Amino acid sequence: MANEPTDTDGITEEAVSEEQFLRAVTSFEAIILSQIKIKNKISDRLNAAIRAGIIILGLIAVSILILLLTLSSQINRITSVVTEMNKDFTDVSGQMLEIRDYMDSMEKRVALMESVTNQTGVMDTEVRAIAENIETMQSTVSGIKSQVAGMRHDIGVVSGAVDHMNVDVQRMGVDMHRMGQPARSMNKMFPFP
Repeated sequence: MANEPTDTDGITEEAVSEEQFLRAVTSFEAIILSQIKIKNKISDRLNAAIRAGIIILGLIAVSILILLLTLSSQINRITSVVTEMNKDFTDVSGQMLEIRDYMDSMEKRVALMESVTNQTGVMDTEVRAIAENIETMQSTVSGIKSQVAGMRHDIGVVSGAVDHMNVDVQRMGVDMHRMGQPARSMNKMFPFP
């Protein structure tokens, strides 16, 4: 029965309890007040952090807005530049088609160069034959010239002979006229019907 409390133990427990209770209440109040102060400080810091975060987020939003506006204006410029480049590429593709046509025509002309070369070879052979014929003709013409010169000489000789004959014939005519003078005189004297 030693475990059963006595009356003296109850009084001291109550007396200790009230003092402890008062101390506990004051310490509890101090703890609660310090917690409230800490919570107020934390809430002030949290409010300040939230305000700073809101300001930072606002600045980020403004910078994003400026960036988006800049990008939209740049996109408009890029779109116009890309449109112009597309037109330039269209022009370039058209010019490339023209260049391809020119290249095809050049290939056809180069392919014709072989036949032209063959024809040139044939023409060279013909020109050589013509040159040989011209040389033959020149030698023939030289022979004809020498023969014509000989003929001229002969004609000159004949012409000289004819001139001599003409002089002789004229002399003969004069002689005949002179010799016929007596016969004419006789005819005048004895006319015959």
